[in-house]
Amino acid sequence: MSTEQESEGTEMPFLDHLEELRWRIVKMLLALIVAFMVSMTVSMNVDVIWWIVHPILPYLHGQKLIVTHPMEKFTILLQIAGGLGVVMASPVIAYQIWAFLAPALMPKERRVIIPVLVGAAFLFLVGVATSVFVFVPITMGLVEGIQTEAVQSLISLSEYVSFLFSISLAFGVMFEVPILILLLTALGLVTPKLLAKYRRHAFVIGLIACEIITPGDLIISTLILFVPVYGLYELSILLSWMIFRRRLKNERAAEENAAGASA
Repeated sequence: MSTEQESEGTEMPFLDHLEELRWRIVKMLLALIVAFMVSMTVSMNVDVIWWIVHPILPYLHGQKLIVTHPMEKFTILLQIAGGLGVVMASPVIAYQIWAFLAPALMPKERRVIIPVLVGAAFLFLVGVATSVFVFVPITMGLVEGIQTEAVQSLISLSEYVSFLFSISLAFGVMFEVPILILLLTALGLVTPKLLAKYRRHAFVIGLIACEIITPGDLIISTLILFVPVYGLYELSILLSWMIFRRRLKNERAAEENAAGASA
């Protein structure tokens, strides 16, 4: 439904919906292509690989990451450019999705979704930053601290980048726990009492999930992820109480208005 048709109180025909969706998808693809071209140009002219390797440089002891394939560095640049391209194009993509869905939403739903999206993006970036600047360096330091004359560490660039991307994605997703809980609370699917009741279950499940996500058997690396994730869970319970009380207040006000109107 377009803005003009919404103001006139008429609905957009189904085929017009498909046409609008098609053009918005085209715009999103164009944004991705342009962003990828820009990020690829930057990646070819700036030593982005150095920036990615920089957090673990102190733990390489003067050594460098190795490449085992002639095209490995170019493949890594493509991956980096693709990731940067998605980040650069994400505002355009988010706007196009929002512009297509917003007319079908109630004003109350619009007020809820915008903060949720902003909070989700912020927490995802915090999770990624935590993985890159805290988790990976500490983990590398612990591993390199294992001294033995029988082994020489030769870390390949592709394996390191794959490890970095996977663990960053895992951290970003795990940091979305508060957003998920707040959204479920706003929809009335969970209550703060329920969250508090199953706090011990959440503790165990979170610890197991963090152990599965983090590589190796290092307890410290698991705790680096678990501590902020469980802290965010406790914080989400407090925020859930605020949302729950506001929802109850709005429901009471609606009941009083309805009673007054019927009287």
